[in-house]
Amino acid sequence: MKDASAPRRRTGRPLSFDREQALQRAMLLFWRYGYDSTSLAQLTSAMGISPPSLYAAFGDKKQLFQEAVGRYSAGLAGWMDSVDAAATARDAVQSLLEGAAIGFTGPDTPAGCLIISAATNCSAASADVQAELAAIRRETEGRVRDRIQRDVDAGLLPRDADAPALAAMYMTLVQGMSNQARDGAPREKLLALGRAAMRAWPADAPA
Repeated sequence: MKDASAPRRRTGRPLSFDREQALQRAMLLFWRYGYDSTSLAQLTSAMGISPPSLYAAFGDKKQLFQEAVGRYSAGLAGWMDSVDAAATARDAVQSLLEGAAIGFTGPDTPAGCLIISAATNCSAASADVQAELAAIRRETEGRVRDRIQRDVDAGLLPRDADAPALAAMYMTLVQGMSNQARDGAPREKLLALGRAAMRAWPADAPA
C-alpha cells in the first residue's frame, strides 16, 4: 500500500465531484462494513458518483480501498509519532492505549479500527488485502518493540525485559480494544482496560 494516500493523476475531463469528500465517505463505509462486505453499489451511493466515475477517479474497488487505508493511516500519523517521541517507553505505550480507546470510540466515526477489522473475514480473492493490512499492523508493533528496546538498552528498563513480547502483548490488547469497541464498549471501559494493562509494565531498572 505504498503511497496509497497520494491522489492518482488521471487524464481526461476534470472530475465533476469532490474527490476528497468521496474518498472520506468510502473510508467510513469500509471502516464500518469491511472490505469484502462493502459492495460497489454501496460505495457509489455513499460517494454520490456513478461506477464509471469511480473507475475513472480511483481505478477499482481494491485501489479505492488502498487509498482509503492511506487516508485512515494519515490520521493516525500524529498518534504514532507521539509513540516514537515519548520520553519513555512506558509513556509511549500508555499514549498508544489511550489513543486507541479514544480513536476507536469517536462520536462521528465507526467503532473500532479500520486496519484491524476491515479484512478479518476476507475471501480468497481478497487475501492480498488481508496481507497488506497485516503488514501495517506488524510495522506498528515493530515501532513499539523498538521503542521499548531503546529503554532496555539505555538501562531504564531491566535488561531481561522482553521487548518483543511486551510489544506483542500491548498490540494484542489494542486489537482486543477494537473488537470491544465494535461490540459497543464505551470509551471509559477501554480507558480502564488500558490503565489495568499498564500495571503489568516492568518495574524500572534499579539506579
